[in-house]
Amino acid sequence: MTCRQPVDLLPILVLLPTQKGKDMTNSFRTAEYVSPKHPDKLCDRVADALLDAYLRHDPDARTAIEVVGGHGQMLITGEVSSGYQLADADIRNLVKSIVGVIDITINIVHQSPEIAQGVDSGGAGDQGIMIGYATTETSELLPLELVLARDLNQFLYKIWPYDGKTQVTLNGNELYRIVASFQNAPKGQLDEAVQEWARSQRYVSACFVKYRNGNPELHINPAGDWQIGGFEADAGLTGRKLIVDNYGPRIPIGGGAYSGKDATKVDRSAAYMARKIAVDYVQRFQANEVLVRLAYAIGYDQPVEATAIVDGANRAIDGYDLSPRGIIEQLDLKRPIYEDLATNGHYGRPSLHWEQ
Repeated sequence: MTCRQPVDLLPILVLLPTQKGKDMTNSFRTAEYVSPKHPDKLCDRVADALLDAYLRHDPDARTAIEVVGGHGQMLITGEVSSGYQLADADIRNLVKSIVGVIDITINIVHQSPEIAQGVDSGGAGDQGIMIGYATTETSELLPLELVLARDLNQFLYKIWPYDGKTQVTLNGNELYRIVASFQNAPKGQLDEAVQEWARSQRYVSACFVKYRNGNPELHINPAGDWQIGGFEADAGLTGRKLIVDNYGPRIPIGGGAYSGKDATKVDRSAAYMARKIAVDYVQRFQANEVLVRLAYAIGYDQPVEATAIVDGANRAIDGYDLSPRGIIEQLDLKRPIYEDLATNGHYGRPSLHWEQ
């Protein structure tokens, strides 16, 4: 893939929409990404794999599953309302397929009837604020620093499919610093792989100057090589990588986690709809940057706020059914698609309904 055409990316990077009128020659932007074997991501994956398991048998299943794991143990807790009962043995086999052998405690109960009554009538499953964002900095319509951190992480994970983290810092339109820490990856080999990525990946030649003024500066396994990772080294928890799951630290988010929640939870479904609106509005208005805010009240079927900011100007949001039921139908959210999202990213993937 190449940079998105016909957009001229260099002027956008020199003068980003969020920095209009400011000198970008000394403007730092940093984003990180984690591999699918990172402890927090393992918990996200388990929670969403359980959601998928319910949806395969009952598309109307409601789940609010939380997972904490580490050091040989895992707790799966939360609420599930479904006509299908997932057996403990099935849960244990599913977890084993993702994280291996681990001692599991399961504490799943039925959804509160007081919450259910608001959802049964078509209302939102909770209150909250959801953010959608799109920018023409990249073909994925995502911030460049996040795309680079994710791209590098996925490149390294194909070589070392273990626990790992990457971090990319841009200074203006230059790749400035790269941090890469991967389990079972010898420093010399990891250094070479990062340099190979920096020389060959899709945005280097077209989107910024490489190796100018001694940059990028590489920090490869900065604490030393390591072989103990995942749940052996650290604990994990669902919803602890929200910025990774969203748009990177440059874009503020509402704070709701995605994983383990079915689509009646607007933390997830309305966030995907907000992204769709942002993507649509970039195209509709030929905009450089769109930020969308949706906010809901529990049990109420319409947003209490629906705001779109297009290149700094407010625009009305129209032409969308923003009720939870309308969002679920338009984005086809009763399918078992969620472990893949937790593993490979929620945005910037053309196959997803909210990216089209």
